[in-house]
Amino acid sequence: MKVLCIGEVLIDMICTDKGSSLSKGQNFIKKAGGAPANVAAAIAALGAKVDMAAKVGKDPFGQHLIELLQTMGVNTNWVLQDPNYFTTLAFVSLMEEGERDFYFNRGADGQLSPNDLATLKISDYRIVHFGSATGFLPGPLQSTYTHLLDEAKASNAMISFDPNYRHLLFQNNTQSFIDQCWPFIEQCHFFKVSDEEALLITGCDTIQNAAAALRKKSSAVFAITLGKEGTLLSLGDHLEMIGSINITPIDATGAGDAFVGAVLYQLLSFNPSELASIEIADWKKIIFNANKAGARTCEYMGAMEAYKHLSKAIFE
Repeated sequence: MKVLCIGEVLIDMICTDKGSSLSKGQNFIKKAGGAPANVAAAIAALGAKVDMAAKVGKDPFGQHLIELLQTMGVNTNWVLQDPNYFTTLAFVSLMEEGERDFYFNRGADGQLSPNDLATLKISDYRIVHFGSATGFLPGPLQSTYTHLLDEAKASNAMISFDPNYRHLLFQNNTQSFIDQCWPFIEQCHFFKVSDEEALLITGCDTIQNAAAALRKKSSAVFAITLGKEGTLLSLGDHLEMIGSINITPIDATGAGDAFVGAVLYQLLSFNPSELASIEIADWKKIIFNANKAGARTCEYMGAMEAYKHLSKAIFE
């Protein structure tokens, strides 16, 4: 009954001058980040067992990340410190309505290799989640992603995928990102994409057409998140719009990861073969709870701080 999350753990340097670009911002605060690490923290905050597999630098930032994940309840036995690379940094500016702009200074996260995880037993996990924004960039992590996807499939684990597209990372090679997404979409049991990602990956001009294109390629249950409008859920022949809740946003960092974490937490009680038999009414409840998790996260500065309140925000 455990989840394994794979990918980057990093430091977000958040500009607190809201509405300012990075070039004009003067004040920054340090927050833990990385999409799969956020998902792991959200799952742990909700009370489930979760392991993180990643690399950080053997430096104060890397040590801080390991200690913080442990404080959140995440098992960090597979968060390895590499003395040859610095911990990855992401500089984040908060624009209007909590939207974000990124600048990455990449380091140790990309160095996680299959050899690093040679003794990791995928069969120990009910769910394996691939949600790294950097997992499709060249480097050891890229091959580790493919290797672990094959292992997860062979072990009959439930496979979850969130592409976490960042334009800055793939602005010169968007097609590479799209091409690498499809094997995960085709082989996973559940995936989440934003409206932007759905249009980008499928090449469609409307969300409805994108959903239809994804359904042709994949038998997975999937969710297309639409911000404050809610989430479009695809389950077999069903296509349902699930509303969200009204909030006053402060920072959208980690909202999508909270959504995924809440979904996976609720799916832990099911085997992969049971997903298709979950009733649409139950799926609607799962997605609505996840919508609440994502929305409530936006009411706090920094994802990890928000996740401390997740259980109360969703289930009370």
